[in-house]
Amino acid sequence: MYDQRHPRRGRAVRVAGCAAAAAALAGLAVGCGSAKSSNKSSSGSTGTGGAAGAGIRVGILLPESKTTRYEAFDKPLLEQELNAKLPGVQIDYYNAGQDAPTQQTQVDTALTKGDKVLILDAVDSKSIQTSVQKAHDAGVKVVAYDRLAQGPVDAYVSFDNEKVGELQGKALLDALGSGAENKQIVMINGSPTDPNAGQFKAGAHKSLDGKVKIGKEYDTPQWDPNTANQEMSGAITALGAPNINGVYSANDGMAAGISTALTAAGLHVPLTGQDAQLDGLKRIQAGTQTMTIYKPYKPEASAAADVAAELAQGKTPGSDLLPDKATSGSGQEVPSKLITPTVVNKDNMCSTVVKDGLYTAEQIGITC
Repeated sequence: MYDQRHPRRGRAVRVAGCAAAAAALAGLAVGCGSAKSSNKSSSGSTGTGGAAGAGIRVGILLPESKTTRYEAFDKPLLEQELNAKLPGVQIDYYNAGQDAPTQQTQVDTALTKGDKVLILDAVDSKSIQTSVQKAHDAGVKVVAYDRLAQGPVDAYVSFDNEKVGELQGKALLDALGSGAENKQIVMINGSPTDPNAGQFKAGAHKSLDGKVKIGKEYDTPQWDPNTANQEMSGAITALGAPNINGVYSANDGMAAGISTALTAAGLHVPLTGQDAQLDGLKRIQAGTQTMTIYKPYKPEASAAADVAAELAQGKTPGSDLLPDKATSGSGQEVPSKLITPTVVNKDNMCSTVVKDGLYTAEQIGITC
């Protein structure tokens, strides 16, 4: 089986240890401790008298640590941006370890501590609704981060997730070349409890339906690379290796497991991904993955911190910060900031992920 803690979501290794992540973040400190503890706390800068964040607590609640991005990028970037925008702020950090009840308990802890704003990336967008309502009733603002939680959320910062799926689907069709309508693919989507996964899936179908035959399709609980590996192996057995011409993988983490299954079957076919993980970029260079979606974490973290800072100070973020709208699964229309994603392939790594400092050319193994 593929080990999900080695070359990973996209939504699984730490990026070349913490040293690589630190280099990619240009010296930003990245914690190397366990990401599975039910709650962690970290203090912002003490600031000086009159500091904007003095006496304010903000909670950051991330969903899991199997995906490289959360501990290596989102956590340190959110902390950096909050400290810059709210000097003196107290930051309480929590990682749910992909466990929805744990995250609900963490919300309770944050409310008990007196957090005024929660930046929440939900493990399960539906089950967290009760916690969101509890925060709302307590006068605590909730910024849904990356995934749109259900309930009375005050703001949402993410990427245009349906567009992500469209771009993935189009890239797969391009890689299949002429006569795609006579070819067959396998679709391996993300977790059914993640609202983003449904949007990626919808966008991919928008690009693929009627243009290629979909032989097998799976929704993969918890974005698990091992499960994706099993699903791919099952599809190969059911359809026959010669009858599979490409694979849609919703992210790089699952693509790692899928790639292992493809290699074991002697298949070399187009394979998509998402999150621009280091292992995914290396597979693209090696030719065992076709593309990935780069969603720059710094603009997302910065936008979330901007909104959280406004809310923490009792202000209402304007349309300059939240120019878009999104509707949650529970029917709330939420002021939003949706950032445009970027396709990364073998030809444009230098002008995207390397240029932005996500990784160095040396880490990827290329020359720019």
